[in-house]
Amino acid sequence: MKCPYCDSSETRVVDSRECESYAIRRRRECVGCKKRFTTYERLELTPLYVIKKDGGREEFKREKLKAGIMKALEKRPIEIEKVEEMIDGIEERVRQLGKKEVKSSRIGEITIKELKELDQVAYIRFASVYRSFADITLFEKELKDLMERK
Repeated sequence: MKCPYCDSSETRVVDSRECESYAIRRRRECVGCKKRFTTYERLELTPLYVIKKDGGREEFKREKLKAGIMKALEKRPIEIEKVEEMIDGIEERVRQLGKKEVKSSRIGEITIKELKELDQVAYIRFASVYRSFADITLFEKELKDLMERK
């Protein structure tokens, strides 16, 4: 591992810890300039493909899932660590299905369940886009169901 500050290839690991499923965070120190930096090691998993609503396929992208979730959580008091844990859990559940291809609707349903437990406002935001509420009655029904479960 090269130092990002002085380009030396002599570094040592100061600390290692698991930071998410399939990843390890390593704190390193450059032997040359003594500056510290962080690296992440991720397990290289077999590609997972998402079958879109239109029948097209694309590789599963964690960043795309995170962007949708972050949009729903905009201006909500949720720690980023909780979001990362939730995304880890969603990805793990999808991979545990044991399939190389998963429908986007399945990923969406898993995400909706996780958001419902994390933050109800984000859940409604995500559901309104994901389920494409055609009119206000469907939206009202979803809110009513949510209120009855409290």
